[in-house]
Amino acid sequence: MRLRFVLLSVGSLFLALLACSRSDVPAPTEIASGSLNPPVLPSSTSAPLPTSTVADVITPTTTPTPGAPEPVTSPTVPPTPTLAESSPGDSIVYKAQSGDTLRVVAVHFAVVPSDISSAGSPLPAETEMLVPGQILVVPRRLTETSPSEILVPDSEVVFSPPASEFDSMAFAAGYPGFLNRYTEIVGQRWRPGPEVLSLAALDNSVNPRLLMALLEYQAGWVTNPERPDGDAFRYPMGKIDSQIPGLYRQLAWLANELGNGYYGWRSGTLTELKFKDGTSRRIAPGLNAGTVALQWYFAQRLTGDAWEQALSPQGFLATYQSLFGDPMNYQHPLFEPGLQQPEMILPFLPGHIWAFTGGPHGAWEREAAWAALDFAPSTTVTGCNTSEDWAVAAAPGLIVRSANGVVILDLDGDGNEQSGWVLLYLHIAADHRVEPGTLVEAGDLIGHPSCEGGIATGTHVHLARKYNGEWILADGSLPFELSGWTARGGTRPYQGLLVKDGETVVACPCASRETYLSR
Repeated sequence: MRLRFVLLSVGSLFLALLACSRSDVPAPTEIASGSLNPPVLPSSTSAPLPTSTVADVITPTTTPTPGAPEPVTSPTVPPTPTLAESSPGDSIVYKAQSGDTLRVVAVHFAVVPSDISSAGSPLPAETEMLVPGQILVVPRRLTETSPSEILVPDSEVVFSPPASEFDSMAFAAGYPGFLNRYTEIVGQRWRPGPEVLSLAALDNSVNPRLLMALLEYQAGWVTNPERPDGDAFRYPMGKIDSQIPGLYRQLAWLANELGNGYYGWRSGTLTELKFKDGTSRRIAPGLNAGTVALQWYFAQRLTGDAWEQALSPQGFLATYQSLFGDPMNYQHPLFEPGLQQPEMILPFLPGHIWAFTGGPHGAWEREAAWAALDFAPSTTVTGCNTSEDWAVAAAPGLIVRSANGVVILDLDGDGNEQSGWVLLYLHIAADHRVEPGTLVEAGDLIGHPSCEGGIATGTHVHLARKYNGEWILADGSLPFELSGWTARGGTRPYQGLLVKDGETVVACPCASRETYLSR
């Protein structure tokens, strides 16, 4: 139940638990331990060049913790479209894709939902998923847009069921590329390049085939045995930034850029591509999220003819097909008609008071997919300390991963993190953390909240959902619901509300009384 006024005496327990934090980014000490300096290239060209890298330590910049929740002026909803002054007047026949909602389709086509019809088929509520394949008739409002060819299915961008059996190590071993000789410290141990790629794919839930094809297209690391020099070695994806050296962080940056396109299109918050030269282009409305992810990524790097070439059959797709064949061979619908979130409870023990410290924000790397919520236990100590309180299973399932602050709960129990509903817990301390292979019921103990597994300035639990490898937006067509509390997003990451039966809990890292929650 909600303890809003009668438990004000416990207010002293909630002491500024969190400064604004990037809880969804792996801790630098876990990405790169050992030497804190990048490899020094030998001056003699005859001497062997290093094939490994260690990322520099990054000190996170924190924002002062607010003393009270900020007003949440509006939820995260698609913007109102601006209609063209002059319209050709004809209509487009559009076949609904997996994951589409009426509201988001309307935003894509620059119309309002009431403009869309479907002959002989009733339309669902604006925020509910459409049945894949349903025929929609949409007024034509847009003329000049990005290319309309679908390049890859959504299932080849997210880490979906068709990618679950892909073995990066075995695949890379079939080529002579430098990737096989590269090593990097990730998760407190040295790993070969293909394993680094696999881990980046798993953490960010991005398809490893796509990451490998983009790495080959950008750097040639899969087929070229030559060791690159200088920035080509330190920044293989071409993003020269001292904060993200090494293969893992470069791939994490890549995953975030792909996610900005993918989840921005999925939610309806993205309608235009922004290019480096300051120009923009409206995105073709009939595209799928996976294709928009690629258009957006290349728009961050290229302009004009170079961008068009990258998206042409002779561009990135040619590289992909040379490695894996036609990407459409891996097409797999991510959402079934009528999909609902399974029943879930708040991730802490009954009768214990926690604070709702983070509304919808990034699931893992930065803020591409606002799929996560943060909860903090009561404490008399500020900062990062392992709590004596327990995080619990929000639903029954099988623990498939438990390491480095992460616990993955597979709700369908098939042991495959890429299929069905999956819950990610982040910042779970190593001490007493549930073991992989454990079957749990809702309410069973998972482990103690801490700061392990990411950059955080205070003890809390970061919770996010996936379905068939896609991060499920906390305030989307399948809103995050825990013990009857439904998440609503704000205008910025970490803002938001939990609402239930007319009551409201406001997210704030300040852990003031407006954030208190119990079950």
